[in-house]
Amino acid sequence: MEVKNKDAKMTEQDIESTLLEGIASIISAEKASLAPDRPLHELGIDSLGFVEILVFIEKTFKLQLIQADLTRKDFETARSLSSFIYRNL
Repeated sequence: MEVKNKDAKMTEQDIESTLLEGIASIISAEKASLAPDRPLHELGIDSLGFVEILVFIEKTFKLQLIQADLTRKDFETARSLSSFIYRNL
């Protein structure tokens, strides 16, 4: 999973798709089985899984989350998280 050409801004849909690929890999699930609006905790993601998602986001999107004011609401679903990433890229 790699981000497209850095000069070309990713769409929110591109970000959501990449994020879902990462989450699917972390929880060993098929990407197609993940609904972007389903709460992340309902996918069986535990505290370690949340940390893995944060690391994935930082590495994939080159986004420093500590400086980005990520809230619990932003981290509810893959869709809310991808929207947050889009706003902060």
